[in-house]
Amino acid sequence: MSRLSLLRRFSALPSQAPSAAPLSRFSKVPKGPEDAILGVTVAYNNDTNPNKINLGVGAYRDDLGLPFVLSAVREAEYRILDRKPHMEYLPVAGSAMFIDKAIRLAYGTNAFVDSGCVAAVQTLSGTGACRMAGVLMDRFLDGGSRDSKPLVLLPNPSWANHRPIFLDAGCDVDSYAYYDPATKSLDFDGCIKSLSDAPAGSVVLLHACAHNPTGVDPSLEQWREISAVLKAKGHLPLFDMAYQGFTSGDMDTDAASLRLFVEDGHRIVLAQSFSKNFGLYGQRVGCLSVLTDSEEETSAINSQLKIIARPMYSNPPIAGVRLVEEILGDAELEKSWRSEMRDMALRIISMRATLKNNLSELGSVHNWDHIMNQHGMFCFSGLTKEQVDDLRERHSVYLTANGRISMAGVTSKNAQYLAEAVHDVTK
Repeated sequence: MSRLSLLRRFSALPSQAPSAAPLSRFSKVPKGPEDAILGVTVAYNNDTNPNKINLGVGAYRDDLGLPFVLSAVREAEYRILDRKPHMEYLPVAGSAMFIDKAIRLAYGTNAFVDSGCVAAVQTLSGTGACRMAGVLMDRFLDGGSRDSKPLVLLPNPSWANHRPIFLDAGCDVDSYAYYDPATKSLDFDGCIKSLSDAPAGSVVLLHACAHNPTGVDPSLEQWREISAVLKAKGHLPLFDMAYQGFTSGDMDTDAASLRLFVEDGHRIVLAQSFSKNFGLYGQRVGCLSVLTDSEEETSAINSQLKIIARPMYSNPPIAGVRLVEEILGDAELEKSWRSEMRDMALRIISMRATLKNNLSELGSVHNWDHIMNQHGMFCFSGLTKEQVDDLRERHSVYLTANGRISMAGVTSKNAQYLAEAVHDVTK
């Protein structure tokens, strides 16, 4: 049939009146709220003030305020490209070489590492590791014989995404005392009491270092007491280590808390992220590990982690783990990476000192010592929601509503303007 005949045929068909009823099966979907953290960047991008500052998203920036690619990562990228590697699927559990290096980076020299008593899989960064841990606990904690869902206790406050991660994984979620707004430091007595009073056998999420959002970390002695309470109550320690290296600049120093728990005999669960310390934000490189009592237990957990992963995302991505493998597998590159990681941490520490000094020089009557006493990428400023709103409206300074400042967004160029803005809204 000719094209003209077809046109005549279909033009002769009776036209259908538009239906009043919606055709989409999703027409009743309600609009959800903007992500509390990512929404800050959306508002920042729409601001035309040339002095605007984005202190919301927790991603490292250099002293020009630009995204930073480590030279060790770039060199590893060139080397890998020269080899023209294949792009085949990784196994469901991920790269065995990467998993081994991730575990050793976290646990250091430890009997578990070489004993076959560490179950582990490559994950979609730390978020994916937490989600995998949540599903594993929901299905198999205490043999899966619990009458109720696993209870995950989060520090108050914690990373905003922790609660939905574990709720969506099938767990119950509550909190334990952690931060004292009055002192802008650790509420240690409250922490110990709430962990002691919590239902026995709870899962306790612990930030290994550079606590998000407060930047408040326990001392090593306080970690020892927390470990003792968890052991006495039969709680399961679940460490989230997203910022290894960002507290002190030293990878081993920042892993001291979880290594202490291992030495104390805990069978910890660990979620690792390589987004911050390798700058691999978009590569989604992470690892979930579980300490076990035997090789048989390790094998069983590994099998179940693969079963969880297969219908969720099938196989993890390959590009980012190759970079980590290349760097940690070459002494020269690893030395360069560790040096750059230290430089990133020291830049953040120097910006803390600059901001605090600038506020003092402006004559602020407030005590800003907590800026230096807190650790890592974030500063829990103590600013109220109203003051945060004022910063945004009057000075185009953007941070999250709870007053969390991403110190990576503070630079030599904008530190004075930021101090003047903070001083203005806190007079």
